[in-house]
Amino acid sequence: MLLITTLRRLSMASVKPSIVFVLGGPGSGKGTQCAKIIKEFDYVHLSAGDLLRTERDNPGSRYGELIEKHIQSGTIVPVEITCSLLHAAMNNSRRDRFLIDGFPRNQDNLEGWNREMAAKVNLQFVLFFDCNEQVCIDRCLKRGSSGSGRTDDNAESLKKRFVTYFKDTLPIIEHYQKQNLVRKIDANNSEHKVFEEVKKCFKEVL
Repeated sequence: MLLITTLRRLSMASVKPSIVFVLGGPGSGKGTQCAKIIKEFDYVHLSAGDLLRTERDNPGSRYGELIEKHIQSGTIVPVEITCSLLHAAMNNSRRDRFLIDGFPRNQDNLEGWNREMAAKVNLQFVLFFDCNEQVCIDRCLKRGSSGSGRTDDNAESLKKRFVTYFKDTLPIIEHYQKQNLVRKIDANNSEHKVFEEVKKCFKEVL
């Protein structure tokens, strides 16, 4: 039994993990849909934002203060920090299919990922939740008023986050569109309708 377990682990280690990047504006439904995807298709959900917030809240972290400063200002955390957290989470999971939610968010993220991680994984596609800005803002403010616990679910931070999204993240989506890797989803619809479209994307690759 020990030999079989060891061989299985070695086999998994030799196979590149499959990755789906999940991108969209704040409040576009990335987290909600990722929760549905992991139940339906057995992926591991890695939220770049959640990993950063966990690291920020770790009393022993040398990056905590820096991460909080970026979160509050709506700017993007240095790629070296985010990539190291993602890599550690992937290794610790011992799984081989991942949704990476909220990454890469700018050119620096993209270059850092390509430099450190791209050759180690199989990028299946980029899932892009396209949603009207006002719809996204309303969702985030509702989430904040319901006690999300997120320090950036407020009107001031949202304005900054959308400036960053339009300036930095949309060009990354356009970059992957040129490679025919983007699967665009109309995220203005209900959760159920959105997930029906999401399922079609995954059934194409599984």
